[in-house]
Amino acid sequence: MEDLDRVSGGAFLAKYLSMGLSPVAGHPAVAVFREPRGGRSAPVLGARVEVEAKRTTRVLAGVATHARPVERSLTLRQATAACGELVASLSDLAPAVAGEGMSAESTSQSFFRVREGELSDQQAALHGILVIHRGLEDLCETPLSGADLALEVAGIRQSVLDLTGTAPGAERDVVPSAAVPEPGAGAPLEEVWGARWLIGHQVHVLFNICAAVAVADAVGHLRHGDSEAALLRLGDATVYVRGFPAAMTHASTIPADYYMAAIRQTMAPPSVDVPLSGRQHRGYKLFRAAMKDLLGAVPDPYDFLAARAPELAEARGALLEADIIDAERHVTLAYSMVHLHRSIAQKPEGPDNAVAELRLMRHRRAAQYAPLIRFGDHYIADAVAGLRHA
Repeated sequence: MEDLDRVSGGAFLAKYLSMGLSPVAGHPAVAVFREPRGGRSAPVLGARVEVEAKRTTRVLAGVATHARPVERSLTLRQATAACGELVASLSDLAPAVAGEGMSAESTSQSFFRVREGELSDQQAALHGILVIHRGLEDLCETPLSGADLALEVAGIRQSVLDLTGTAPGAERDVVPSAAVPEPGAGAPLEEVWGARWLIGHQVHVLFNICAAVAVADAVGHLRHGDSEAALLRLGDATVYVRGFPAAMTHASTIPADYYMAAIRQTMAPPSVDVPLSGRQHRGYKLFRAAMKDLLGAVPDPYDFLAARAPELAEARGALLEADIIDAERHVTLAYSMVHLHRSIAQKPEGPDNAVAELRLMRHRRAAQYAPLIRFGDHYIADAVAGLRHA
């Protein structure tokens, strides 16, 4: 493989971003992340990066998610082009690390082409924006619903803000538009579907990590008495969590028959050592740990919290409701992909199929959150409590 240290700026963009593929033919590039940790100061990456980040957030805010296909694709290509210029500005500061040369820490990381390492602010931004660029490039041709596209693009825009340290609202600044290249020749459909499965999952991992950091930041601000900063970060986290199911649906916007025939068996033995499941994604586990910390820091039932801190009660409630909706969307997504088959990672003593297991997970989460949100699902909470007693 050519040494990435000798590839910079536009040359990097042209060689390694075409069709979102890495030098490993037919596969998206390895996505490299750094460990989520709250409390980091906002990155300062220079004037050129700031200009390109402002342009990117402005263009993302203008994506026509519910327009006709031609207009929608045009605005997505504009966003992809702007994001590509942001990649070039970041890679001119320092080239990306070669993710293909990094060791995977788990079977899940290996399969989904994800790695984790010590990264500077610039490297974390560059690798995160590379994930975003591949996601946007694929979205140009993905038949995703307008509602899901709006949520995924909102999460992508928030990622750009967080990764580059750009101030919210900067998209209102007037920034010249980047040139939009004409769409190239399409790859074979099965290659596109296989890449989309990985690209959408990498965007999902990015959202998991950014959400974990945002929730950890919010908890830190609450413990230091800075409620205003905590509210802002809870709002950011909610944007990401609303994007979770949208990114998963993006990954799954492939024919169910193709998934069952070509992908599903590659995620179970003998293709891999252990069956893959969402529980193995480290970014998601860190997000769940951050949510547990949040509920430890703010455990009050909704009515009590609303009486002393109404804005915090609403912000926490919005985040928890988004988390329940994520669980609900997993139920319907699983049914569309595997119908009533068992999950490849289910234990023998579990429910009859993947849909039933995911529904039970949703109900347990809704029961846990019922006292903490304004319109909690108390019927489900009572039913789950009855199951425990039984």
